[in-house]
Amino acid sequence: MRSITRYAHAHARSLSPSCAAFAFAAKRSLASRSFASSALHGSGCACCAPPSGAASWVAPSNGGAGAVRRPISFSASGTGETIECDAAVAFGVDDVRITKVKVAPPRPGEVRLKVVANALCHTDLYTLEGSDPEGRFPCILGHEAGAIVESVGEGVTSVKPGDHVIPCYTPECRQPDCIFCASSKTNLCPRIRTTQGQGVMPDGTSRFAIASDGTPIHHFMGCSTFSEYTVVAEISCAKVDPRADLATVCLLGCGVTTGVGAVRKTTAVEPGSTVGVFGLGAVGLACVQAAKAAGARRIWAIDTNPDKFGAALEFGATDTLNPSECEKPVQQELVSRTTWGLDYTFDCTGNTAVMRAALEAAHRGWGTSCVIGVAAAGQEISTRPFQLVTGRRWVGTAFGGIKSRTEVPKLVNEYLDDKLPLAPYITHRFQGVGAIMDAIDAMHSGKVLRAVVTY
Repeated sequence: MRSITRYAHAHARSLSPSCAAFAFAAKRSLASRSFASSALHGSGCACCAPPSGAASWVAPSNGGAGAVRRPISFSASGTGETIECDAAVAFGVDDVRITKVKVAPPRPGEVRLKVVANALCHTDLYTLEGSDPEGRFPCILGHEAGAIVESVGEGVTSVKPGDHVIPCYTPECRQPDCIFCASSKTNLCPRIRTTQGQGVMPDGTSRFAIASDGTPIHHFMGCSTFSEYTVVAEISCAKVDPRADLATVCLLGCGVTTGVGAVRKTTAVEPGSTVGVFGLGAVGLACVQAAKAAGARRIWAIDTNPDKFGAALEFGATDTLNPSECEKPVQQELVSRTTWGLDYTFDCTGNTAVMRAALEAAHRGWGTSCVIGVAAAGQEISTRPFQLVTGRRWVGTAFGGIKSRTEVPKLVNEYLDDKLPLAPYITHRFQGVGAIMDAIDAMHSGKVLRAVVTY
């Protein structure tokens, strides 16, 4: 079995006083990164909240993160036989090993999936590095995947064996008593949130165990797709058109959907609008892509790493700005270049200083700023009340406000109709579960937008 190398954690980089709002920018000795990805290591995530349900990310630590709060048990009492397969099991902070695991058959309301492909998201790495204060080990990471239904548990009616699905960490129960699913204002269905955050299935038990000794393994974000097979709740399965390449549309399980939804649903960017995107990782580029599709006339791509600007321009940005080269705070620079500011701004960094800069760069009278990233532990957002009194709005979004089972299939259809290009996001491809280790290494290099591993 192979363990990943433990990487040096990011250190703060000093910027000029004029760029104080971007003092969060970090660098590794391994490679320079955009500030979208330098939000690692206690500065937040541009996609997801901590999978455990903790209020915020924390600085990586061997102490505390990964502690098991209560014993869990492995349950194989579902319909069907237990499967033995390979999985990348996280046994502790920065300790991943390819391991034989048992995957139990699905219980009522559950679905067992054959994972076809998995894209790596920084949320997987944050948890692995100990940034989730309530992260649980051992666990099987992975949550941005494409899969085929292998078997279903009792009472499952929305999918059947052979169906193609995208497992989603934001479920959609569609129950009559769920006010969240019934509302067009949110996608935050809480039906299985508590147990999902505890790393178990809705009945409180696990479907994973180490094959050699039976040790139960925690689930992750209700998905656990770093495994050849996984078990998820039916309400987490978005059934998609089987014509779609699962090794490409897997990206719609997290980052791309988050950015697209933030532009389309959370803020509803109109034709002719001006837009500013802070942070040019996958989420930020998805915001750029969606803003262009919405007809925005001017799209600012903002990042401290100019190497990201080429991709941003290809995705539809009209202007680029490196805050470290500004002589004044970036929000003032943007306001001066646009007279009154931008109609819509998006923070894709998880850093509170950037959240403030994005708000203050929004247009006087009607500008809207959307917070996408989740900040680090203890962080609070702040601005002068005058910024809001003069018409700016602060909003936030999770998974772009997209209802998983209803709307992810529609995004897949857009991909099939060539209306939502996804291939440009995939910069690296790998083959086999064992290659997850190589994909993690590549992600740490800072040169990967999305790495997809096909099993």
